[in-house]
Amino acid sequence: MVTVDIPEGWPATEREARAAQDALRARVVLDEAGPPPGTGRVAGVDVAYDDERDVVAAAAVVLDAATLEVVEEATAVGRVAFPYVPGLLAFRELPAVLAALGALDVPPGLIVCDGYGLAHPRRFGLASHLGVLTGLPAVGVAKNPFTFAHAAPDAPRGSASALLDGDEEVGRALRTRHGVKPVFVSVGHRVGLDNACAHTLALTPAYRLPETTRRADALCRAALRAAVGPAAG
Repeated sequence: MVTVDIPEGWPATEREARAAQDALRARVVLDEAGPPPGTGRVAGVDVAYDDERDVVAAAAVVLDAATLEVVEEATAVGRVAFPYVPGLLAFRELPAVLAALGALDVPPGLIVCDGYGLAHPRRFGLASHLGVLTGLPAVGVAKNPFTFAHAAPDAPRGSASALLDGDEEVGRALRTRHGVKPVFVSVGHRVGLDNACAHTLALTPAYRLPETTRRADALCRAALRAAVGPAAG
């Protein structure tokens, strides 16, 4: 487990964070398809908080994309880096997430975030932010939509409907299990939306959420309990 300090110069106010988003958003790459689903290595990242103790634990879990077997995992624990502000959640957790990714010996070819990419009011959710900072292809697979409209996808697995901001498609509601509530997929960086949905389906052979997210969620919760005690998480 890596211990993380808040980086020097990290945004401390909403104004600073929004300015950082504006500067980094211009670096998002949207014209690459991304790696083929089921190939290479895919990393999932997630975080768990203990707000009373001002602690965040992050986990990065690398899976073999073909077998979904764990290749490597790492965790990092530190102070929460930013107050809770909707639309700026990446600033709370990115130092810990970056530290967990940096502790890996096996570099992934794709990062899957439990959150948003372009399906974000400022078009720069965690998946976009993390993709730009690492240079890696990244997608967001969220449990719930942010503020965007969508029709219900058809019931069969693989059915999808556009996640819309007015007339703009910012992501898709994707059915990963027959008749089960969809997940919400959006491009982060260096991946196309069709490919992001294909990766999501490849990572959900048995459950609604990607195996990357499920395993990273369990690992960060365990790391938080180890850091602050059994009442955490």
